[in-house]
Formats: sequence, structure tokens, C-alpha cells
Amino acid sequence: MLVGVPAEIKTAENRVAMTPDGVRELMAHGHEVLIQTGAGTGSAFGDAAYAAAGATLVPTAEQAWAAELIVKVKEPQPEEFALLRPGALLFTYLHLAAYPDVAKALLEAGTTALAYETVQLTDGSLPLLAPMSEVAGRMAPQIGAHLLEHHNGGRGVLLGGAPGVRPARVVVLGAGNVGWNAAWIAQGMEAEVLLLDKNLDRLRVVDQIHKGRIMTLASNTGAVERAVREADLVIGAVLVAGGRAPTVVTEAMVANMQPRAVIVDVAVDQGGCVETTRETTHTNPVYEVHGVLHYAVGNMPGAVPHTSTYALTNATLPYVLDVASLGVRAAVERDPALARGVATVAGQLTNAAAAEALGLDHSDPVVALAAT
Repeated sequence: MLVGVPAEIKTAENRVAMTPDGVRELMAHGHEVLIQTGAGTGSAFGDAAYAAAGATLVPTAEQAWAAELIVKVKEPQPEEFALLRPGALLFTYLHLAAYPDVAKALLEAGTTALAYETVQLTDGSLPLLAPMSEVAGRMAPQIGAHLLEHHNGGRGVLLGGAPGVRPARVVVLGAGNVGWNAAWIAQGMEAEVLLLDKNLDRLRVVDQIHKGRIMTLASNTGAVERAVREADLVIGAVLVAGGRAPTVVTEAMVANMQPRAVIVDVAVDQGGCVETTRETTHTNPVYEVHGVLHYAVGNMPGAVPHTSTYALTNATLPYVLDVASLGVRAAVERDPALARGVATVAGQLTNAAAAEALGLDHSDPVVALAAT
């Protein structure tokens, strides 16, 4: 199969969908790979490395998008909508519940699209979302620590405190991959960490591993309200696979937070779990509501593209290889996890959670693919 890897054009998105090693692996299985010139520069992968791995370098996005299977990192941007077409396969992060215009463009173009974030194993885990969740979770405390510094607009609080001085209080909402990693890094920075989740089994695991260094609390409205009110840093890490993140922190709760406290809403690419959240970019990442700093960049791992690209390709490559080798229909029929990743097929929405969030009907992905 001909696989195309275009350069990412989302603001300050420096990741690329494939490493040179990924290209070499696809080539070893008989596939041809087109890499747009300069696509890997931001991740420190030069064109020469891709050429040495066997890729064909193409100068334009149109040429990369003309492949049978297009592999990306982020959802198509408005400038790329015209490149969507019937019969093409697109494999990338989509987050359709948060980006209805992307869903509309895919459906109108008749493109078959697979979303990394909804490929789901039988145990409920999300193997292609996990690596970027881990990266974003680990970034969140360091971003929060930076913003808490007075010259950056924050409360002037050191995350780890000092001898005889109380450390910052960090509240993490959600104990999934993002939340667990955020809490882990924050406690490593010697902050006082509260981790909230409705799933008590998740909290038990954290308790057993960290032995009290991370305080775990069952999440409910009252507990969230109290925790947020006293927090220096709130990290939003709530996920509904394929759907819109629920609002856990209301505007009234934000208004009652300490002046110059910080919110880092990692769930923003699913719509955000804080009512006052709106998506920002790496070039203009922070805004203020009710005296509270909000950081809500939708592609946080793009700030560390070398690490992120390796982590992403490690996870996605086996699935990309299956789709390229078997074709999407056979790959989906063989792997139920991949079937859950099918978002659109020939003008039909095929993800139930996205459909519910968007108020649209949906079709079964296996049935839809069989009809194409």
C-alpha cells in the first residue's frame, strides 16, 4: 500500500506521524512511503534520514495526501479539508466530539477515518492514546510549576515548597493515564498531591504504589469543590473515550479558587473538563478567568516532539502496518480493538460516543466497511 505522511500544520505542532525506523519497517513489508519534505524537522528527523530508510520525499502536502493511507498526528485542519477525498484512508488523532467541523468535513468528503484515541482493547485500555496521555500528564506539573512563578502571573508558589514552608497543593482530576502520570510527577517534585476519581479500583492501585505520597479521594461534586477551592494548581485529566469530556469544575468553582492559581486542562482536546476552558495554542497558551490562569493547549505533547514522535510511532506502527498489509476491512474484521477506532466510513459516522456528542446517527463500523 502507498502510505503518505504529510507535515503537520496545526499551530506549533512539531511532531510527525512516523520515525525513519517506522518507514523502514513499512518498507520491509513491501509498502511504499511518501514523506513530505521537512515533515520531520521539528522532531529532529531530517529528510536524509527518511531517504536513507527508503522513503520517497515529496515537496507538497497534496502529494502526501494523495496516498492510499494517510498517517498523521493531529486532526485535519481547515486548510486540509479540501485534501480529504472518497476512498482514502486517514489514520490520526481526531477527537470528533470536540471538533464537529472535522467530523462534518470527513463525512462530506466520504473519507474513511480511523482515530488513534478510540482504538480500544477488551480491558478498556486505549493503546494509541496512552503514550501521548503519559507525555501530557508528565508535562502538566512542570507547566503548572512554571506558571505559578510570580513573573509568569502565578501565585509565586514553589511546587515543592522549602524546609519549613508548605508545598503547593496540586489537585489532579481523573486517575487515568494522564492523571496518574501528572500525580506521579507532581509528588516527585514534592508537591502536596490530591488525586480524585470515581473509580475506586484505580485509586487503590495508586495508593498501593505510592503508599500515601499521593492522597486519593473519591470524586463527587462536594469533594471536587473543596479540593479546587484550596488548590494552587488544578490539572484536568478526565476522559470519555471518543466522547466529550464531562464538566467537572464549574465556573462558580473557578471563581472561588485562590487568586492567581493555575488550571492546566489536559482534557481540552476532548472539550475540556473545566467550564471556563477554551482551547489555546503553544504560541498563546494562557488566559485568565476570575483571576485564575488557564493553560489549555490542545496538543501539549507537540512541545516535546522528539520524545512524542518516538512514543507515538512505537504504539501506532503495528496498527498502521496491519491496515497497510491487510486493508482496512480485513484488519478491522480481525481486530476488534481497531474496529473501535473506525470513526467514519464513506459518509457514515461509525463511533457511538462521537455520534452522541454531536447529536448524529451512527453505523456499525464493520457493517459500513463491508458495504464499501
